[in-house]
Amino acid sequence: MRRTVLKSLLAASTAVTMPRLALAQAKPEKSKLTVAVGGKNLFYYLPLTIAEQLGYFKAEGLEVEIPDFAGGSKALQALVGGSADVVSGAFEHTINMQAKNQSIQSIVLQGRAPQIVLAVSTKTMPNYKSLADLKGKKIGVTAPGSSTSMMASYVLAKAGLKASDVSFIGVGASSGAITAVKSGQVDAIANLDPVITMLERDKLIKIVSDTRTLKETQAVYGGPMPAACFYTHSKFVQENPATCQALANAMVRALRWLQRAGPSDIVKTVPDSYLLGDRALYLAAWEHVREAISPDGIMPEAGPSTALRVLQTFEESLKTKAIDLSKTYTNAFAQKAAAKYS
Repeated sequence: MRRTVLKSLLAASTAVTMPRLALAQAKPEKSKLTVAVGGKNLFYYLPLTIAEQLGYFKAEGLEVEIPDFAGGSKALQALVGGSADVVSGAFEHTINMQAKNQSIQSIVLQGRAPQIVLAVSTKTMPNYKSLADLKGKKIGVTAPGSSTSMMASYVLAKAGLKASDVSFIGVGASSGAITAVKSGQVDAIANLDPVITMLERDKLIKIVSDTRTLKETQAVYGGPMPAACFYTHSKFVQENPATCQALANAMVRALRWLQRAGPSDIVKTVPDSYLLGDRALYLAAWEHVREAISPDGIMPEAGPSTALRVLQTFEESLKTKAIDLSKTYTNAFAQKAAAKYS
C-alpha cells in the first residue's frame, strides 16, 4: 500500500513538473528574427542595444537583425509590410493599429516614461512666449506619425491647437535633427536624448514640455505613460510563444543590467557613434533619462488607459472607436522573465 501511494505521488509530481520543464527548455519557434526600430541611437531604445551588444539575444537562441529607420512610424510600416517580425517602438501604435482593425500587441516594456521633449528654436523663435506662437510653424519630429509627433500633437491640443495648425517635418533622431535646428529649417523640435541635451547645451532650444522623468511625465500626461516596447502581430504571439519568451528574457536581462550599470559601463557597451562625438554630454544625457527605463519589462496597470486618453485628445478617429486595451499588451512573458532575472 505504501509503495503504491508513493508511486502515485511521484507520478502526480512528474505530471506537474514535466510541462514546466518542457516550457523552460522550449526552443524558439523562429530563431532568425528581424526587429525594426526607428532611431536606435536614442536612450529610448537603449535596452535594445544593450541586449544586442551583450549577446543576450544569442543566449536565448535568437539571431536578431535590427534595421534602423528614421522614426517609429517607419518601423511600424516594416512590420505591417512584412519585412519585420517585431518592432521596438512606442506602445501607442498598438492602440492606433487596433482602431484600424489590425491586432498588434506589446510583449515586453522598455520604457516607463516617453523621454520626449518639445522645445522651440532660440534662433527662429527668440521671442517665444506661449504654445499659441507655434501656429503656422514647422516642428521637427523623428518622423511624421511617430511617438514624437504624437507627443507634440498632444501638448498642442491641450493648448487649443490642432496638429493641422503646424507642419511636422521628419528630421530623424541623430545629427540630422541637430542640423535642422542649427540651420533654422524648423521652428521647434520634438525629440529625445542625447539630441535634446546637445541642443540644450549649445543654447539652441528652449524647452516647452519635458517627459524625461516620471514626475515630468505625470505632469504632462496625468498618469503613467508607457513608452518603448517590443510589439508584434497578435497572431505572431499566438504562434510563437517560445520566441516571444526568448525576446522578453533578453530584454528584461538588459533592463536589469541597466539598473546596475555605471556610466563607464554604458560608454563601453554602446557603439561610439551613439556618443555624437561627446562622451561627457552623452553621460549627462543618460542621467536625465535613467529612471525612465523600465526596471522589469512589465506594463503598469494604468499605463494603457493613459495612452488611450492621450491619443483621443488629438486623434479624431479614436474618439468613436471601442478599444479593448487588454488586447494591446500582455505581461505574461515579462513576468516570467522578471522572475528568472530577479
